[in-house]
Amino acid sequence: MKKIEVGILGATGMVGQRFASLLEHHPWFQAAWFAASDRSAGKKYSEACSWRLRTPMPDSVRDLAVNECKPGHAPQLIFSSLDSKVAGEVEKEFARAGHVVVSNSSNHRMDADVPLLIPEVNPDHLALVHEQRKHRGWKGMIVTNPNCTTVGLVMSLAPLDRAFGLDKVLVTSMQAVSGAGYPGVPTLDILGNVIPYIGGEEEKVEREAHKLLGKLEDGQISKGDFIVSAHCNRVLVEDGHTEAVSVSLRSEAKLEDLIEAWKQYRSVPQERGLPTAPKHPIIVRDEHDRPQPRLDVDVEGGMAAVIGRARRCPVLQFKYTTVSHNTVRGAAGAALLNAELMKSEGYLD
Repeated sequence: MKKIEVGILGATGMVGQRFASLLEHHPWFQAAWFAASDRSAGKKYSEACSWRLRTPMPDSVRDLAVNECKPGHAPQLIFSSLDSKVAGEVEKEFARAGHVVVSNSSNHRMDADVPLLIPEVNPDHLALVHEQRKHRGWKGMIVTNPNCTTVGLVMSLAPLDRAFGLDKVLVTSMQAVSGAGYPGVPTLDILGNVIPYIGGEEEKVEREAHKLLGKLEDGQISKGDFIVSAHCNRVLVEDGHTEAVSVSLRSEAKLEDLIEAWKQYRSVPQERGLPTAPKHPIIVRDEHDRPQPRLDVDVEGGMAAVIGRARRCPVLQFKYTTVSHNTVRGAAGAALLNAELMKSEGYLD
């Protein structure tokens, strides 16, 4: 199969770099067009980008020219990692021009006609793009992935919702500094400290969880029928968001039933063998002190949610801990998997 050329908006940023890295050996897609801010436009990628990943910059992209964030000569398929301050209008401009925009930015996630996707959780929501094109008169489309904190939470909740129904969810996050981008949180603010506030984060987690676990009926999403409350904190961890979760369920379940639901959970990406899909989207650890970001964040290439410490909760019914990679599963990898789902559904033909 001839590879599909793709573009990256915000290519010099941390998530843009992760896109470039993940695309290096991708069997379906090839990075061919980069765009970033005006100060980077016109330079080679190697000159414009201050590379921050542990793996080296791919040789295949070093000499790519960085363009302005404008449609024209860009490929049809565009990954967007733009800052939310500018992403909204730029993404709409590309969609109007006929591009398929797969966005990691937050601007359009809660638009009623824009799919907010985790392919293992709600692949059917992709059909919203038909409503989007009809209502907006676009030839292109915008599809989004969730906030990096929401992804790990909802991946852990989806098997429980499917098997038992969710009633109440309480989540406390301990979020890695890489989630704040580069240069991120000042050293003197985070060193030896926990910051119990990340602007807009708690609201995003609560709203997005309802949309992701909602049902698509007659071209509309009815939000999930459960209560969710989030506490979001920044901690001194490089990569990997840890979340302590308590849940109550709508039907009776034993602890071993939850563990079995997590272990057996599979969905469309696994059934179709999508290239970026983890073989096991949820990994359950039995040790009393796992999961930990340092030890578990790269499991399944950073695309799995790792769950441990499952036990009874005296306030709600059950509680557990989950870890997921915030810049892979929670950002670039999530968008890449969304594009693979779209390809498998015929949206990129």
